[in-house]
Amino acid sequence: MSKADQIFLANCQEILSRGTWDTHLPVRPRWEDGTPAHTVKCFGLVNRYDLREEFPIQTIRRMYLKSAVEELLWIWQKKSNNVRALSTGIWDAWADETGSIGKAYGYQMGVKHRYPEGEMDQVDRVLYDLKHNPSSRRILTNLYNHHDLSEMALYPCAYSMTFNVTGNTLNAILHQRSQDMLTANGWNVMQYAVLVHMLAQVSGLEAGELVHVIADAHIYDRHVPLVEELLGRTPYPAPRLRLDPAVTDFYAFTPDSVQLENYRYHPLKEKIPVAI
Repeated sequence: MSKADQIFLANCQEILSRGTWDTHLPVRPRWEDGTPAHTVKCFGLVNRYDLREEFPIQTIRRMYLKSAVEELLWIWQKKSNNVRALSTGIWDAWADETGSIGKAYGYQMGVKHRYPEGEMDQVDRVLYDLKHNPSSRRILTNLYNHHDLSEMALYPCAYSMTFNVTGNTLNAILHQRSQDMLTANGWNVMQYAVLVHMLAQVSGLEAGELVHVIADAHIYDRHVPLVEELLGRTPYPAPRLRLDPAVTDFYAFTPDSVQLENYRYHPLKEKIPVAI
């Protein structure tokens, strides 16, 4: 049984059984028909995934790993804030007529900062420190720039990664202010697990733990029947991740650099509605 499935199902069960509904409050998100999108939530979920044991991908529904990796590289590698650089329409609802989502996500990654070693953006600083300062406790990225929030089409949800090298092992903490459990939890977990594997490989390290800290873990009202359907499924064993071993430069990775072996999954026939 996939560990990612176990954790996701336990989280959802906890939210549905012990969570708090916001139906008595005004909310920002809306469904496509204009109806307020209410949620039931739990505060402060912390999940741990040991990447040495298995790759954390859900099997209770099909997960599209290469699309998730494309989005990850769009932010971390291309440092782009234009949806026209993506082959999927994931971000289209938040883009303007030029395709821009403003000073969000990839834009923040590409901003240069001054350091004693020279000018670097956040990604290059991480890559530099993993190779030259692995004992540092300051290896992190942060997308939640208050100065630029007014110019972002969407405030970052998964906003910070903190990296820590222990021995020859690269561990990381993903901080998330808000998590739509059905739509995004499995997506974020697998893509940031891939990121840890990628950064470890190009830094001569082994991928270790990914810790996922979620401040507001919620399930939307119209997602509850789908989540209840998933709760009744029996997960398959986790597949094996294959990362192209020839890649030694982070900027050389592509979505085709990742492969899954023996990935079995349950189909989910109904389309998941997304609140905007």
